[in-house]
Amino acid sequence: MAPLLLLLCLASPPLAMAAAGAACGTNTSLMGYEADLWMSQHQLRGRVEVLDGCSFRVAALDLLAGSASARWWRAEGPDLDSLARGAPAAGDPLNRTFLSESLVFRLLPGVSWPLVPVLAAFDPLTSSLFGFVRLSNDSSADSEAPTMFDSCAQLSPRLRVRWTLHDASDSIDIGLEAAVGSEYYVAFGWAAPGAAEPSMIGADVAVTGFTEDGLPFADDYYVTKYSECTVRADGAVEGVCPDTIYERGNETAAGVVNNTRLVYGHRRDGVSFVRFSRPLVSPDKKYDVPVNATANMTVIWAIGLLRPPDSLQPYYLPLGHGAPAGTAFGFATLNVSSSAPAASGGCVGPLDAEDKEDQDRITAERNTPLVVTAGPSLHYPNPPNPGKVLYINKKEAPLLKVERGVPVTFSVEAGHDAPLYITSDAVGGNATSRNATEVVFAGGARAEGVPAAPAELVWLPDRNTPDVVYYQSLYDPKMGWKIQVVDGGLSDMYNNSVLLDDQQVTFFWTLSGDSINIAARGERKSGYLAVGFGSAMVNSYAYVGWIDGNGTGHVASYFIDGEDGAGVHETSENLTHTRCRSENGAIVFELTRPLSPSCSGRVECRNIVDPTTPLRVIWAMGSQWSSGRLTVSNMHSITSNRPVRVLLLAGTAEAEEELRPVLAVHGFMMFVAWGLLIPGGIMAARYLKHLKSGDLWFQAHTYLQSSAMAVMFLGLLFAIAELRGFSFKSTHAKIGTAAFVLACLQPINAYLRPHLLAENGEMILSMKNRVIWEYLHIITGRSAVVVGAIALFTGLQHLGDRYGSKNIKGLTCGLILWAVGVTLVVVYLEFMAARRRRGGGADGLSGKWVLGNTDEDDSVDLLQSTKMESDSIEPMEVQLEPLKG
Repeated sequence: MAPLLLLLCLASPPLAMAAAGAACGTNTSLMGYEADLWMSQHQLRGRVEVLDGCSFRVAALDLLAGSASARWWRAEGPDLDSLARGAPAAGDPLNRTFLSESLVFRLLPGVSWPLVPVLAAFDPLTSSLFGFVRLSNDSSADSEAPTMFDSCAQLSPRLRVRWTLHDASDSIDIGLEAAVGSEYYVAFGWAAPGAAEPSMIGADVAVTGFTEDGLPFADDYYVTKYSECTVRADGAVEGVCPDTIYERGNETAAGVVNNTRLVYGHRRDGVSFVRFSRPLVSPDKKYDVPVNATANMTVIWAIGLLRPPDSLQPYYLPLGHGAPAGTAFGFATLNVSSSAPAASGGCVGPLDAEDKEDQDRITAERNTPLVVTAGPSLHYPNPPNPGKVLYINKKEAPLLKVERGVPVTFSVEAGHDAPLYITSDAVGGNATSRNATEVVFAGGARAEGVPAAPAELVWLPDRNTPDVVYYQSLYDPKMGWKIQVVDGGLSDMYNNSVLLDDQQVTFFWTLSGDSINIAARGERKSGYLAVGFGSAMVNSYAYVGWIDGNGTGHVASYFIDGEDGAGVHETSENLTHTRCRSENGAIVFELTRPLSPSCSGRVECRNIVDPTTPLRVIWAMGSQWSSGRLTVSNMHSITSNRPVRVLLLAGTAEAEEELRPVLAVHGFMMFVAWGLLIPGGIMAARYLKHLKSGDLWFQAHTYLQSSAMAVMFLGLLFAIAELRGFSFKSTHAKIGTAAFVLACLQPINAYLRPHLLAENGEMILSMKNRVIWEYLHIITGRSAVVVGAIALFTGLQHLGDRYGSKNIKGLTCGLILWAVGVTLVVVYLEFMAARRRRGGGADGLSGKWVLGNTDEDDSVDLLQSTKMESDSIEPMEVQLEPLKG
C-alpha cells in the first residue's frame, strides 16, 4: 500500500491530495459538529462547522482585520496562560476584514482535532483574543454565543438591531449594536399601532447602555412626551420614563411592568452591544405594545446622551437625541419572522467604530504625579487578561496620554512584585516568562514600591518616542495598557530654538550623542518650507518639507549649486524620524541626522555639522514642491535676507552681518602692509645706500617695516573682532598666520643682531656670528614676502568662495598686475645697481644687504668680502711740496 501511495504522489499530486483528503475525512468523531464563535474582541462573529479530520468551515464570518500574525489558534482554553502555550491551528492569516463570508480552512500538517480543544482567532503579537469556540461532543458545552442571532437589520450607519424569535416561549431576544461612546444610550422598541404617522408618543422602548462601572443595563420605558422624564407637583409622570416609575405607588405591579430582561452586554472597540429578552405579548397591557410576529410593524430607535441616576431621579434617563433623523433617531418597518427584513436587507460585515479607544483616559500633566497601583481586572481592554492589572489614579488600565518633551512622573505603589516599566511591547512581562524583542524607554526592576514607600519614576518622552508605547509590569504580562504619545509644543520637544532672519521661521534643535534632532516651523502659510546650511542658497545643503496632494507629508535633502531648478540636486543623507505636517497652512517638519555622515565620495558626505562652530542657517518658502526634477514652479517666493549664525552648544543665535565691507578693509590693510610698505622697506635697504645722505636708507627701512607691522596687526585684530572669533580651517587663515609669524620674527631678529668688534682680534669671531645673522635675516624676510603674497591671493579666493562676489576675478587680475609691476621695478633697480658696481663709482656700496646704525660702520659687505678691508691697503706715495713764502 505504501509503494502505491508513493507512486500516486509522484505521478499525480492532485490524486495524492484527494487521497489525503479522503484519509483525513474519516479520522474524527467531530465531523459535522457546529458551534457559534464567542466574541471576545474586534466584533468577531461566525459559526464553525467541522468538515472532516483536517478542515473546518466558518459561515457568516465577520471580523475586523488583525495584524499579520493573527491566526486560527489551538489552545487548551481561552485564558491567557493557555493561549500563550498554544500554537497555530491553520496557516491562513486573519489580517483583513471579513464581510459575512463563508470560508473553508485547513489545519496545519500534523495537527488533528484532539489537539484543538479550543479553536480561537488569536494574535500572538499583541496577545489579543478576538473570539473562540470550544470543540467537544459534550452536549453540556456552550453551543450558542450571546452575540449570535438569526436576523439583523441596519437601522443607521452606526446602529444595528439583531434578533432571534423563540416560538416555543413566545418571546424574542434582541441585540442592539451601536458604534457610540460609553456615555450614550441606545433605545429600540415598537411604536403604538394604529397611528396615521409614525410617532414616538405612546411607544414602548427598551433603553440600554452602560453604567459608570461599565456594567450593561436594559430597562423597559414608555414615551408620553418629547421631553426628559419629569414628575410634576401633582405626582403625574411624563416624558421618556421607565415603566416602573408610572406605577411606583403600586407594589404589585412593579414586577409586571418591567418585562425587559438583560441577557448580556459588552463594549468592544468602541461598539456597545446589549442583548435583552422580552415577551411578544406582555402581561403589561398599559405600557407595553404587543408584537405581532408575522406582521409588518413600525419600530423606533434613538441614540443620545445618558444621565446617570442621582438622589432625585434614581434611574438612567435619556437626555434626548438632539440630532437629525437617520443619524440619532428614526423609524423603520420590521417583520420579526423575516430573516431578510425589508428595512435594510440584512447586515454585512462587522460594525466598525471610528474611536476604538473606549476605556478611561488620563492626560499626564507636568507637575502632577501619576499614582500606579494594582487591582482586580474587571474591564481590561485587551482580553484575555490576568486577574490583577495596573491602575493609574484609581482607574483600571486607562489609556495614558503624554506629550513629547513634557516629563511624566509615576509614583509606583503596585507592590514589590509589579515593577513598572515603559516598553514597546504590547504584552510586557518580558523579565521572566517571555523573551520578545522590545525597547525599554524607562523603568525596570527598581521601579517598584508600596503605598508606604512608593518609588518615583520620571520619564521624558522625546521626539523619537513612538506614537504608541505601553506601561507594563516587568514580571507579569498584560497588566498595563497603551500610552498615546502626541506632539506637544515644539519648544517642549527640543532643547533649543531660535527665530531665523525676518522672524518668519523658527529653528529647533537638540544635540543627542553623535546626531542632531532638527525641526523647523514656518510662521506663515506656504506650500513648502526649506532650511539650508550655508551663507547662501547656492552651495548650501537644504532640507525641504512639504505636503503632497494626498495630504501626505514629505521631508527630503538637497544640495544646491545653482540659482534655478536644475541646480537643486536631491541627496541621500541618512535622515531618520522624518515628519512633516501642516498647521493651519504653515509647514512644520522634523528630522534626525548624524553630525558627521558615514560616507565618502558623494557631495552630501561633506555636510558635517560641528557643534563647536557656528552653523549658518538660511530659509526659503514657496507655493509648491515635488520630488524628482524641479521646475520654475518649485522656486521660492520668499527667502531670508541673510544667514543666522546658530551656536548649537550655547543654544543662541545671532544674525550674520554683511561682512564683505569688513573683509574689504581687512584686505586693503593687508595689501598696504604686504604690497606697499614691506616691499618699500626692503628696496630702501638694498638700493638707497649709494646716496650721500648718511643713514637715510636705514631710517626708511626701519620706519616702513615698523609701519607695515602696525598696519598688519591692526588689520588682523579688525578681522578677528568683526568675525567674533578666529578659525584655522581655511587655507587663507593658515597661510596668513604663517606670513604674520615670519613678519614678527624680523623685529626680534633685528633686536638680537650681533655688533662688530675690532679689539684684540675679537672682530673675527663676532664677524662669523654677524654673517650667520645676515643670512637668517635675509631668508626670513624673503620667505615672509613670498608667503605674504600668497596670503593676498588666497584671501581674494576665500572672499569669493564665501560670498560669490562677481568682482573677485577683477581684483585678482589687478593684484597680479601689481605684482608684475613691482617685479619689473626690482629688475630695473638691480640692473642699475650692477652697472654702478661695474663702474666702480662712489655708489659701489649699493646692493649690500646689511642693517646699519649710527654707531658702527656698515660699509663692509659681510656676505661678499672674505677678508678684512685693511688687508687690501697698499703703501701710499706722498709728494711733499716746498713751502712758499
